[in-house]
Amino acid sequence: ATEVIRYTYSSLTTPTTVYEYNVRTGEKTLLKREPVLGSFDPGDYRTEFLFATGRDGVKIPVSIVYRREFVRDSSAPLLLYAYGAYGLSMDPIFSSARLSLLDRGFVYAIAHVRGGQELGCAWYDSGRLQAKMHSFEDFIDVTQFLVAERYAAPDKVFGMGGSAGGLLMGAVANLAGSLYRGIIAQVPFVDVVTTMLDASLPLTVGEWEEWGNPEASATSYRTMKGYSPYDNVRSVEQDGRPVRYPDVFATGGLNDSRVGFWEPAKWVLRLRDANPENEVLLKMELGTGHSGVSGRYDAWRDEAQVLAWLLNEITTNS
Repeated sequence: ATEVIRYTYSSLTTPTTVYEYNVRTGEKTLLKREPVLGSFDPGDYRTEFLFATGRDGVKIPVSIVYRREFVRDSSAPLLLYAYGAYGLSMDPIFSSARLSLLDRGFVYAIAHVRGGQELGCAWYDSGRLQAKMHSFEDFIDVTQFLVAERYAAPDKVFGMGGSAGGLLMGAVANLAGSLYRGIIAQVPFVDVVTTMLDASLPLTVGEWEEWGNPEASATSYRTMKGYSPYDNVRSVEQDGRPVRYPDVFATGGLNDSRVGFWEPAKWVLRLRDANPENEVLLKMELGTGHSGVSGRYDAWRDEAQVLAWLLNEITTNS
């Protein structure tokens, strides 16, 4: 009975905004926009939506944001984020915390890798179970694409992901660690085989649909054993050359019921033992669960610590 609807819009350059739209006249009215402290101007930033070609010919969606004055000259640091699991789509939405990096010259990008559902159910199915390796390969291929297209300096590329996205980071560090200056792995699911073999854990049985049941299927066991970050950390290549992993900032929560605190702890210890020259940091929260600290200000402090680590990597290790 009404001519008016309301909808919410956001983008990498636009804070969450509520519009009212008259379906008869086509008139659009801005009702509310999430405030951003400081002198924020959406016109100071630019966003792009691109497709990178994967090694198997698949077109991988990529969302990018940067400062208006950015020039593609292979000099900018890049933070590349991805998740790629459970059919969850990573929408390119606004983050005020991200502005601090953009204002310091960073390019921020989201690799919409297989395992999400950005391109439908087939996109999800081609990044889970025995096809899980596609998620990792897509992230690596997007990284190489952005470097080749001069969006980023080859020696200033960082990867970031949490939970199942932390699994992605751990696998990428094993498969193509030399492409990255650093990796941020937040509550990472990195001990895949051990967890999927333990049906007494609260989520394991339900997770078999995503990763496979290694006890019931030899194929599932071999697949996850082939990419599980903890199981594939190494100190030397097949030709005897020492492996140089990216620096790592990992987090965990003592009360995490989704990813046990022991997973990032074991992984970090193995990385340190295998590659003593690498900086591998672990921040273990003793009073939090999977989603990190509660409260707006504590969450902002955690975010600031991650950003400070990134900036320190750029300034002290150049």
